[in-house]
Amino acid sequence: MRLEGKTAIVTGGASGFGAGITRKFLTEGAQVMIADLNNEAAAAMAAELGCAACMVDVSDAASVEGMKRAAEHTFGTPDIIVNNAGITHLPTALEDVTEADFDRVLAVNCKSVFLTAQAFVPEMKARGSGVFLNVASTAGVSPRPKLNWYNASKGWMITATKAMAVELAPEGIRVNALNPVAGETPLLRSFMGEDTPEMRAKFLSTIPLGRFSTPEDMGNAAAFLCSDEASMITGASLEVDGGRCI
Repeated sequence: MRLEGKTAIVTGGASGFGAGITRKFLTEGAQVMIADLNNEAAAAMAAELGCAACMVDVSDAASVEGMKRAAEHTFGTPDIIVNNAGITHLPTALEDVTEADFDRVLAVNCKSVFLTAQAFVPEMKARGSGVFLNVASTAGVSPRPKLNWYNASKGWMITATKAMAVELAPEGIRVNALNPVAGETPLLRSFMGEDTPEMRAKFLSTIPLGRFSTPEDMGNAAAFLCSDEASMITGASLEVDGGRCI
């Protein structure tokens, strides 16, 4: 029960890594709001787990403001914000990625962190406490060819995490990041280009521990970093990658 008495929003919380983080937070005693673009999936998961849900487009300021209002109505200013929602473009030569795909990747993966900070930092400052956890990627540490602008967006998230952490530390607000390798999530096929046994074997050969990151792995790491046990940890980017970045 390391998160007992804590409240949290998990964006992209209805599937993949976000669902793993949501489930772990609930078992650790937190009240959680699942915030997801897929409102139907979020509502179904919330009904299953007995928690709150709201629809959000994390790249849109008005939608993020709506998420804030929903959280305030449910449990007040949250203690924890998990910026997990993210997308990628398909593996493509960098000069061939469309401007629309570039804009969407940067909006969902980067602008979302800016928008949640705008929405929640003032109240966290007034309270003197809060935690942000940004789900970045090993792609931001060790970029893979043809995931070029996705790599860059996750590198941005890692730097943003450090910038937020050093500025917000005097206000009692901690900011950390997780860097998973690819996992059994809706984005796996997009990362690999195609989901075949051969492509999986090729990808797994680059991970020393020989398996993908799981939602459970991410939930365990997130629960620690967002708990008071990690009260001296801020600005960290923890690799949950089976040794991929060594």
